[in-house]
Formats: sequence, C-alpha cells, structure tokens
Amino acid sequence: MWSWFLVIDTYSWRFGWLFNRLNNAVNYNDLISFIINICQILKKKINFCHPKNNLWQLIDKERQMSSIENLKFVLKSIRDSGTFDSDVLERLTKSEREIVGSIYDENLVSEALMFLEDLDTDDEWGKLIGKMTSSKKPVVPLWKSILKYAAIFAGFVVISYLVYQFHSVEIEIPISETAIKLKIGGDKVKVIQEGESQEIISMTGKILGVQKGNKISYKGGQEIKELIYNELEIPFGKTFDVELSDGTMVHLNSGTKMRYPVKFLNSGKREVFIEGEAYFIVAKDKDHPFVVHADEVAVEVLGTIFNISSYNEDAEINTVLVEGSVKMSNAITPNDDVMLKPGSKGSWHKADYSISVEEVDIENYTGWINGELVFRNSSFSNMAKKLERKYNVSIQNNNLRLNEIKLNARFSTEIERIEDVLKSISEIYPFNYKIIDRDIIID
Repeated sequence: MWSWFLVIDTYSWRFGWLFNRLNNAVNYNDLISFIINICQILKKKINFCHPKNNLWQLIDKERQMSSIENLKFVLKSIRDSGTFDSDVLERLTKSEREIVGSIYDENLVSEALMFLEDLDTDDEWGKLIGKMTSSKKPVVPLWKSILKYAAIFAGFVVISYLVYQFHSVEIEIPISETAIKLKIGGDKVKVIQEGESQEIISMTGKILGVQKGNKISYKGGQEIKELIYNELEIPFGKTFDVELSDGTMVHLNSGTKMRYPVKFLNSGKREVFIEGEAYFIVAKDKDHPFVVHADEVAVEVLGTIFNISSYNEDAEINTVLVEGSVKMSNAITPNDDVMLKPGSKGSWHKADYSISVEEVDIENYTGWINGELVFRNSSFSNMAKKLERKYNVSIQNNNLRLNEIKLNARFSTEIERIEDVLKSISEIYPFNYKIIDRDIIID
C-alpha cells in the first residue's frame, strides 16, 4: 500500500495545483479510488494487488493512447466552438462523456485541456514501452510505471471530482449583454448563437433539448425522470422561440427571461415563470393545467393562446387573450381572480393591487410576433419604451411636448431601422434628435 502512495507522491507535482484546491478534503484513499475508476473508463481491469500479472494482457497501447488523444480532440473542439458537437462526442465512451460534460458545464475546458497537453503522454508511454520490451523483466519498475501512468491520468478525474464535489475552481468568462443566455440546471450559463443547430446537454451528459435556428425544442428526453429547470434570457433587440416538452409553443420578446422545466412530469400543474413578454400557444391537457407565473400574477389555462407582458419597469402586468379562456389571479388578493374571454385584456395594477378588464384590439399587443410594432392612441413615453426594447437602444426625451400627444403608427421592425422610425415620427410631430451609438437624445 505504501508503495502506491510513494509512486503517486513522486508524480503528483504534475497536478499538485489541483490537489491544493481540495483543502484537505481528499485523502490518498480517494485518489486510489479515482485511479481505479479511470482504469475502468479505459476498459482496463488492473489488479493492483498482483503486480506480477501479465502486463501485455492488462494494457492496450492503441486504446490507451486513443482515449487520451480523443479527450484532447473533444476538449479542443469544445474550446474553439463553445458548444458540444454530437459527432465529436461519439469519440468518447459514456463515462468519458460524463467527465467532459461536467468540465464543460463548469467552464473548465481550457484549464483541463492545458493540463492534458502538459502531460507529455507520448513520452510517458514511450518510457513504459521501453521497459516492457527490455530483455530484463523488471517487475517492480513496470508496476510502478503502470501506476505512474494511471496516477497521471487520474489528475483528469480529479478535475471532475473538484467540479462535482467542491466547485473550488471557478473561471469567470464575460458574457456579452447582447447574447442569448441559457442557464442549464443549476448555475451553468451557456451562450446560444442564433441560427445554429445543436443539442442542449445537461451537466451529466443527458440530452435535454435541441436547438434548430432560433428555436429550442424540449419534446425529447423520455429518460428524464426528475424536475430539471432551464432558464432562457433574451436580450433587448432579439426574440426567440421555445417548444416545451408538452408541445406548448412560446414566443419570447426582447428583454424577456423565462424559467421552465425541460420536461413536465405526469403529476400536478405545468408551471413556468416569466419576466418580460411572451406569446403562448398552450397544448391542451385537461388533467394538467398550464400556469404562467409573472411576479404576483398567475395565469392558468388548459389549452389556449394568449400574450402576457410583465416587465419590471412597467406599472402593469397585462394578459391579452387571443383564443380560449384563462383565469387571472394574484398572490396579494388571491380571491380577486377574473376570467378573460377572447379580445379582452386583464391588467394587474402594481400600485394598488387591483385587476381591471377591458376590450382591446389584439393586434396592438401581439403584432410583435410578426415583426411589427403597432401603436393606437399611444403616448410617446409608451412608444419610446417599446422602441428601446425592440432596437436595444436608450431614448432620452427632452421634448416635453411629445409626452402630451397621442400617436398612431405601425412599423415593420424587420425592415425599418430605428433611424427610419424616428424620421417618420419627426415628420409628423417635428423634433430634433441625435444618435450616438445606442443612445438617442431627443430635443
């Protein structure tokens, strides 16, 4: 036993910086366990208690070296692309994919790759082979070489151990405020590139969903048995679609955040949480009501179409019903719920905790789905707020006269730039403005 420790100590300098992070939480028994685990990953059954066993039966050079090189290749691919490629992952065993998945989920890809590159495995393997092909049969040196190689590779497993047990290594990578961000499971944040196709993979390597273009679908994942939440955040200036596991379609507007299960379980309600604006086409399921939580407000349906707007800076939370029926309630006065019919808008007033209902033109509230901003008898302040979200700009209005007028307008945001919009408005209600980067100043 002590010979194991001596050999491991001899080569632990190669990954000593990792051990120091354990804060005395990992002992040598833990390390021995991980050495054995990595041998299992490589499909080797090394009996450490019997070093005189035939070593040619214990070690397969091609598979050993292939495993390490595959790990390097996969980590490089992830580092360069920032995403998992299912074809690349096929190079790895299931156990290896789980290790790589944990490293990716904790933003340790570059650090793990740097560690592996520094091992000089070819040299280590060459030394081992040189001893194996020697005319002598040095049982003890061969034994030590095998353990040495296993100990070196065990450093890679220690990274995974750190990730899962202690989270002691954290790498802060700045994420652009204009990026679409997906929080997977816990705190891992993944950047979603528009227009890409990729699998959404959990910390344990499970496929949760699939991105195709500007939509993520969660209709798969039959093997998922527990309630796992993802959180998708859409920045100002962008929109995105999500298909939930029950087939419900959700269109997310600019500046919106939604938290939702990757799979609805077959018990209780289907619940999601939203901050911002979204258009829901809810899949019918009479046994499992669909509930949207927006701050203090809850909107409950069985199967219907509606739009909900719940921005923090707005004075109201508005629900506009397109089709079907919904019940709108709140946590402050739970007995004051209302039923909405198509063409009506339910408004939760944050100032006095009250709900009001009125008939509205649905298009004014749902036009954004088709890339339009529609304003009918709208104040300029309300218009400016929506323009800021849609075009990801900041509007400073120093022209108080504009706040006194009501505007009617329709803009195609897919065609018209913010410059076009401002020009159109200023031609009807003259005002001066200047644009500096994303800041707009109106005089």
